[in-house]
Amino acid sequence: MARNEAPTGSQIPFNAYDDAPVLAISQAAALAGMHPQTLRQYDRLGLVTPRRTMGRGRRYSQRDVAKLLEVQRLSQEEGINLAGIRRILALEEQVSRLEARLAALATQLEGGRVFAAGVSGDVVMVPRGRRVRRTTADRGADPGRGSGQVVEGTEARALVLWRPGRGS
Repeated sequence: MARNEAPTGSQIPFNAYDDAPVLAISQAAALAGMHPQTLRQYDRLGLVTPRRTMGRGRRYSQRDVAKLLEVQRLSQEEGINLAGIRRILALEEQVSRLEARLAALATQLEGGRVFAAGVSGDVVMVPRGRRVRRTTADRGADPGRGSGQVVEGTEARALVLWRPGRGS
């Protein structure tokens, strides 16, 4: 990457301190190579919205500065108008939220392979390492049907629908 080339969002590694709103508008403008009035305009348009102090002053984070650089790159190098940039940023944010949701769901799927139906009819996943036990009230029921089985450690009763590796 050249010295004057603005880094894109995917090229900038962030840490926990990058979201801290510590930069005044003049500092953020200097870091982004823009005039402070441009930052105010981007705030009014909703492109880069900084956090506010008690006195309503704008405070920018390092992540905000990276977003300003990305807006500048899209505008100057790609020739995209501000309405298009707003749409691109909204779509990138949506993709980030969906990727986080997908990662959370994938983590859930890795944790267990037994599924059960709760009393309300919801299908729930039984975490790996949890056993399914029969309640004392249903000990006389047909053992092959799986009725009356609940997951240990759960508050609601659940009926086991399927267990892998058990001949089914």
